[in-house]
Amino acid sequence: MGYGLCALYSVFLWRKGFRRDDWINYIGLAAAFVAHTSAMAMRGFSLARCPVNNLFEAMMFVMWTIVASYLVVGAFSKLRFLGAFASPALLGMGIFALMPGLDTADANASSLASLHAALILLSYGAFGLGSVAAVMYLKEERDLKVHKARMVLSLLPPIQRLELIASRLLVAGFILLTAGLALAPFLMMQRFGVVFQQDAKVIWSIGVWLIYGGLLAMRWWFSHGGRKFAWGAVGSFSFVLLTFWGVNLLSKAHQP
Repeated sequence: MGYGLCALYSVFLWRKGFRRDDWINYIGLAAAFVAHTSAMAMRGFSLARCPVNNLFEAMMFVMWTIVASYLVVGAFSKLRFLGAFASPALLGMGIFALMPGLDTADANASSLASLHAALILLSYGAFGLGSVAAVMYLKEERDLKVHKARMVLSLLPPIQRLELIASRLLVAGFILLTAGLALAPFLMMQRFGVVFQQDAKVIWSIGVWLIYGGLLAMRWWFSHGGRKFAWGAVGSFSFVLLTFWGVNLLSKAHQP
């Protein structure tokens, strides 16, 4: 409910064109974050494990990560309007997580599996917030092109800073994803007696790692930043969101 109210308020922020520094959305997301954290903690204690072992829990954890990251960067007034872009996405993810059949039990979850899942889901949260910064970059670039520079530059961060924020978030996400994937061979050996298996989720995860690795290489080594990098960040996270649940359903290694 909290994310829904923030998404509704974000509509008014968009309509006002970000004319003033507003704490309402930030405080609303902070309140929703407290409730979200409490719910996750209660679920974790009731199950005696980290709640990251099915699609419902995974989506809730990614949302929690995105909001936690936003609350840190949103403490700076020039970055606070990230929340106006993030709130509608959080609402959509929350509605998706409530779909029937996503909250299934997994009695075989180990601490190593929980760490593996937590690291990867934290990476998705960083990718998600990075894509939000990229959306802001694209909006500001568009406003500059249609001669709204005075309004935008006075209220949003410099366009170069948005690109830097997005790239750093993607770097953090890539490191977390790499660490999470590094645990996969140990889990495979523990469960199936092999270090690699041609599983849909495993192949998909390697593909996501290659996509973000290529995107970062394009940004840092080949100097292809700006608009192309921003669209790459948005498109990559959109791909993750649109395919994540389907790949989980196809994966035999990730079924309870």
